[in-house]
Amino acid sequence: MSANNTLSNEIAAALRREILTGHYREGDRLASERDLASRFGASRGAVREALSQLEQIGLIDIQLGGARVQPINQARIAVLGPLMTLDETPDPALIAQFLQTFGALAALTMEQAVSRADQAQMNRLQGYVVELGELIDDFAAMQEKWRSFFLFSRDISDNLVVQLIGNDLKAQFVDQVVNPGVRPVIPKPVLHKILASLRQGLDQKDSESVGATVRQYFEELSLATTQAIGQMPALMRQKAS
Repeated sequence: MSANNTLSNEIAAALRREILTGHYREGDRLASERDLASRFGASRGAVREALSQLEQIGLIDIQLGGARVQPINQARIAVLGPLMTLDETPDPALIAQFLQTFGALAALTMEQAVSRADQAQMNRLQGYVVELGELIDDFAAMQEKWRSFFLFSRDISDNLVVQLIGNDLKAQFVDQVVNPGVRPVIPKPVLHKILASLRQGLDQKDSESVGATVRQYFEELSLATTQAIGQMPALMRQKAS
């Protein structure tokens, strides 16, 4: 990556944060390219590229008279990750909304997978559930196994729209929430119950039951994640001391 591209990314990130934190409000006009170039010590070409990045994610609209800030709810999904982590800790309300949405997609994927799977594929799905039960004491390994389980289900469902939406959502969540160190803890009895229900649904090839169980898992994950986020400030203070 060239130095000019790196500077463009830095300018875009700074302006994006100012927009998301309300420094610029909906309808406001950004400073001119000349003024922004002076502010950031950059060429107008680097500023123009930064503004283009913001336009691509729907935060601004570039017209002849300059760039104006657009409503956040009209932005692209790429805004979600930065929006969730504007503060030192992720926004629990946005995390809950994300998990509710991703859970709905995962449930739909599982329902379609169960309906379409042949016996060999069903056996493999059941095998994943057994492996999940064996990893119940290892959060990181269990999350990776859930990921493999859902990816395999997604391949069986063969729903391209869900795949593409899920890819974007997952990238935002993993990069902005999981990597910074949020570690939710779902009580083991709850996990055992979820896995037992999932196993029963797969045994009976009951797609509705499997979908409902997946939604329950994400509800529990949402609750555990928001609780973990609530504990982060205290943990950060402990580390600082």
